Amino acid sequence: MPSFWCNKRVGITGHSGFKGSWLSLWLHQLGASIHGYSLAPQTNPALFTQISLEKNIQQTTADIRDEKQLKQWIRCAKPDVVFHLAAQPLVRRSYKEARLTWETNVFGTVNLLEALRTLDKPCAVVIVTTDKVYENLTQRREGAKTIEEGRYGFCEVDKLGGHDPYSSSKSAMELAVSSWRSSFFENDSPISIATVRAGNVIGGGDWADDRIVPDCIRSLQSGESIPVRNKLATRPWQHVLEPLGGYMMLAARIYQASINSDTAALKLLGDAFNFGPNPTSNRTVADIVEEILKHWPGQWEDHSDSVAVYEAELLNLATDKAFQLLKWRPVWNFEQTVEKTVSWYRTCSANAANALTLTARQISDYAADAKAMGVPCAHLL
Repeated sequence: MPSFWCNKRVGITGHSGFKGSWLSLWLHQLGASIHGYSLAPQTNPALFTQISLEKNIQQTTADIRDEKQLKQWIRCAKPDVVFHLAAQPLVRRSYKEARLTWETNVFGTVNLLEALRTLDKPCAVVIVTTDKVYENLTQRREGAKTIEEGRYGFCEVDKLGGHDPYSSSKSAMELAVSSWRSSFFENDSPISIATVRAGNVIGGGDWADDRIVPDCIRSLQSGESIPVRNKLATRPWQHVLEPLGGYMMLAARIYQASINSDTAALKLLGDAFNFGPNPTSNRTVADIVEEILKHWPGQWEDHSDSVAVYEAELLNLATDKAFQLLKWRPVWNFEQTVEKTVSWYRTCSANAANALTLTARQISDYAADAKAMGVPCAHLL
């Protein structure tokens, strides 16, 4: 039976980034017609070029802050589904370029929402924010019980916040989407919008600065010790394919509900969703570095900085909603996630020509494992 995605017109902002490249290749394999809108790849190397995606998609190289260009892209792409990934995604960079971060993440999203208002056909829209949209207090009160920061699994109805410019910009994105949804995309609108919040994604082909896995790989490639600046910070580590599978399942369900005029389903699906790993994958930075070194031997050094900019120590996500409404759940555990990630880098370091084959194979492996577990995202294949 043909995939839901076969011949679907899919718009992806940020298609040239790490997550965007994995998503674009997966959807291309499923027969979708990909229309990308993004800046040129921001790293060298970049997964987008390593897997030669430019040969398989139609793309517009432009800034999400360019409202006129973005509206033109929407008019030409005529998408059935839009995934909005374009962003300034780095916490530490947001301290240095706070205005750029807000202009890109908030007003770039507003530009997309305004462009979507010009569509006169059903379109399912998935807007990617982050697990860092939640107000992450050192302690929170729940009745008479005190819960330490991060011990509580944040759920979609929790209060939004943001200590740093990146986190606050993503929270503002959520508020903007909620406002535009209730103001312009309800009742008879053919556009239905969800926001998605994922944990810390890792996987082959991430070459960004200030991320622990790329930092580890660069050090290991050069034979140097890995500098670790925040070894006790705990994050919900997950392979990049985990949330992407959830985004795709959510988009497909929204589109089908829209075509069927299922207003009850659209009300449930056009909302915020968490896509995080199992609780056992909530590990410290030191844990993930040690796990990486099991697959690529080396050393690490503690470079903790007492005057470093603030980053949350603990973050956990509750994913009950995604399971209840979509039957989505994580497929790979922490150890599998790290093994798949390091295997990608080691294989491609030995021969860069392997990047496309290996990336495609890991997508197939993930789908096969999901199917064996009865996770619905496998049905996309």
